[in-house]
Amino acid sequence: MADMPEFESEMHRTAVAQLDQVADRLHLDHDTHLRLRYPRRALVVSIPVRMDDGRTEVFMGYRVHHNTALGPTKGGLRYDAEVSMGEVTALAMLMTWKCSLMGLPYGGAKGGVRCTPRSMSKRELESLTRRYTAEIMLFIGPDLDIPAPDLGTDEQIMAWMMDTYPMTQSKSVPGVVTGKPILVGGSAGRRAGSAARRAACPSASSNRSRAATRRRSCCSSAPTSTSRRRTWAPMSRSWPG
Repeated sequence: MADMPEFESEMHRTAVAQLDQVADRLHLDHDTHLRLRYPRRALVVSIPVRMDDGRTEVFMGYRVHHNTALGPTKGGLRYDAEVSMGEVTALAMLMTWKCSLMGLPYGGAKGGVRCTPRSMSKRELESLTRRYTAEIMLFIGPDLDIPAPDLGTDEQIMAWMMDTYPMTQSKSVPGVVTGKPILVGGSAGRRAGSAARRAACPSASSNRSRAATRRRSCCSSAPTSTSRRRTWAPMSRSWPG
């Protein structure tokens, strides 16, 4: 199989190696195996943001759709200093397996922005999120790709995305994201469901302890804490009529 320098990362190498091992055990058709090693589409965007001190900083953002055979893609959006194309491509691939094994009518996707959310103000994060959403606008939608919270992001980030998306739709589209606040159409049982899954799978939770610790660190100063959930305020831009 050919190398894939565009997606070079340890995580992507691991994901592809796992696929190769399973394909060999299942005697998977060569053409199908080859197709699954690559994402269907990948987007790279630059995101200029005016920081609080007046300077402009440009962040790199990504959105990857791995496979759409079962339906629109679904996957998280992460804000972290180590986000890369290789990382989100690997995670999109894993999301494809997750949806397929659970019998869900979705394909795998993943997105991210390389930034340090804990060092950014709420205004900077809002500007970053709205510009990122505008740049990937043609890549997302209820019937195309549905982002969700992930490392360094939460319901406020999803609310900003949901508020930005209708700018080109002339109507509200709550289904463009999941994980949004209940006030604007989020699911009441989402947090309880996540807690229940962690309780039911202690071994899996322990394996993810390092990632969880990293997430708490990223969210300690950014507006992603439990206290912020209690004080969530309406979005700054008014809804379209």
